Amino acid sequence: MRTHINATRTRLVAAIAVASIGLACKEAATVAPPPVEVYVAPVVVQDVPTYLDLVGQTAGFQDVDIRARVEGFLERVNFREGSFVTRGQLLYEIDRKPLEALLAQSKADLATAEARLAKAENDVSRYTPLVAKQAVSKQELDNALSERDASRSQVEAGRAAVEKATLDLSYTRVTSPIAGLAGTTNVKAGNLVGRGESTLLTTVSQIDPVLFRVGVTETDYLRVARRDTARIGQAPRAEGIELTLTDGSKHPQLGKISNVERAVDPTTGTLGVEIEFPNPQGLLRPGQFGRARILLETKPEQLLVQQRAVQELQSLYSVAVVDGSGKVAFRSVKVGPRVGSLWVIEEGLKRGEQVVVEGVQRIQEGMTVVAKPAPAAAAQTGGTPTAGKAE
Repeated sequence: MRTHINATRTRLVAAIAVASIGLACKEAATVAPPPVEVYVAPVVVQDVPTYLDLVGQTAGFQDVDIRARVEGFLERVNFREGSFVTRGQLLYEIDRKPLEALLAQSKADLATAEARLAKAENDVSRYTPLVAKQAVSKQELDNALSERDASRSQVEAGRAAVEKATLDLSYTRVTSPIAGLAGTTNVKAGNLVGRGESTLLTTVSQIDPVLFRVGVTETDYLRVARRDTARIGQAPRAEGIELTLTDGSKHPQLGKISNVERAVDPTTGTLGVEIEFPNPQGLLRPGQFGRARILLETKPEQLLVQQRAVQELQSLYSVAVVDGSGKVAFRSVKVGPRVGSLWVIEEGLKRGEQVVVEGVQRIQEGMTVVAKPAPAAAAQTGGTPTAGKAE
C-alpha cells in the first residue's frame, strides 16, 4: 500500500514539473528580442564645387639664353652659379684687346676717308668756277665730282665700321638682360667662345612670377568651353588656382591662367595651358612637378551623405533609410563626386531623411530599429554642411 502511494506521488510531481516546463517555454517563446540599434545621420545639403586637377611642371616666366656675341677668350666669370642676378649685372668678360685694336683701326680708316672727302670737296669747289671760264675742262670737274661722291661713300662705310667695332667691343662685357636665377655656366675662364657661332654661356630664368605648364585633355577642354562659348578665343579669366607640390604642401600664392595654346597637340591629345603663380620667396624653381586645382563651377544645394553609409555591389549603390517610426527601407541611389568624407547623392534621397551609417549589416528591409545620431562629418569644401529640411 505504501509503495503504491509513493509511486502515485512521484507521477504527480513529474506531471507538475512537465507542466511547469511547458508553461515556461511558452512564456519564453512569446518574449520578442530587443530591436537592433543603429547610428544614423541626416542628409546634408551644401554647395559643392567642381574642380579640374591638372598635373604639370614649372618653367621660368622668361628663360633667356646668355650667349657670346663676339669671338674671344673668356677672361672672367663674375657670378655664382645658381644665384640670383639683377638686370644689367655683369656676368662674363671676354678679352677686349683684339677688339680695341680693331676699333682703333676703324677710326683711323674713317679719318683717312674724311680727309679724302675734304680734298674732293675742295677740288669740286675750285673747278666749278674755272669750268665756266673754260680754264679747266668739263672732264676734270666730272672726275672731281665722282671722287667726292666716292669719298662720301667711304666716309659712311668708315663710320659704320667704327660703330660695329664699338658695338663688338661692348659685347665683351656680357650682362644679364633680366633679373632672375642664373643657371650653371657652360664655359670657364680661358675658353675660346664665339668662334663660328654664338656660344651658349648660361641661362637666366625669371621666376617671380613663375609659370606652371599643364596639358588639358580634349574632353576637359570641351567641358569647359561649352559652359561659355561666347568667351572662346578671349583672354582667360580663371583665377584662385591652387598649386600642390610633390611633398603635399600647397604653394602659399594663388595663380591665374595666363595663356592657352592655339591648337591641340596631336601627339598627346592635350591643349597646353600656362598658369602664372607669384613666387616672391623664390620657392618654385623651373622643372618642379605639381598639381594645379582649378575651380570650374559650384553646384548649389547638393545632397550629401557620409561615405560609409553608401553600400556598393557590382557598381550598384544603395543606402538604408530610417523613417520617423524607426522602420528601415533600402534605396538605390545615383552617386556623384566625393567631397571630403561625404558623397554626393544625385538621385534617390530627399532632404531631411536619415540614413544608416553604422550597423547596416545587421538590418533588413522593413525591420524596426532604434536610431541613434552618429557623429557629424564635414565636407572639405570651405563651408559647413547643414542638414536639409524635409520636403
